[in-house]
Amino acid sequence: MYKTIVVPLDSSERAERILPHVEELAGIKLGKIVLVHVIEPTAFSPATATAPGGTPIPAPQTYMDQMKTMEAMAEEYLSKIQTILKTKDIEAETVIETGAVAERIVHVAEERNADLIALTSHGRTGLARVFFGSVALGVLHRAETPLLLVRSRDDE
Repeated sequence: MYKTIVVPLDSSERAERILPHVEELAGIKLGKIVLVHVIEPTAFSPATATAPGGTPIPAPQTYMDQMKTMEAMAEEYLSKIQTILKTKDIEAETVIETGAVAERIVHVAEERNADLIALTSHGRTGLARVFFGSVALGVLHRAETPLLLVRSRDDE
């Protein structure tokens, strides 16, 4: 039933807690996992920026340099997850998008004809969650694709 599963990841351990769930689903049905990382251009400015996982990007860099740095870091991160999945005989594809997170996740799911979008709640922490709202809620309101939402807590 689930041939293509879109899995948004933001480089946080909380977001990665969805992986055991999708590994099992993909393993049972021999499905493909599409790992998605979305870079929000509004999340940084030319003077101060942080890459996926909160790593500071040295200043001064131009906007384009920052984007290239963030894309490279996202590629490296997703590639590590992809390699782990391959060792478990699970096919995985990586996608890096730029824009509003929930919108881009839904776009990738539609573009790939995904059967499921699987994500954790509370993948973002602190002020990012306050300013950008809940990604899970945004995906829920926009997606026609079925969702698997797993609550992730700090104490897990």
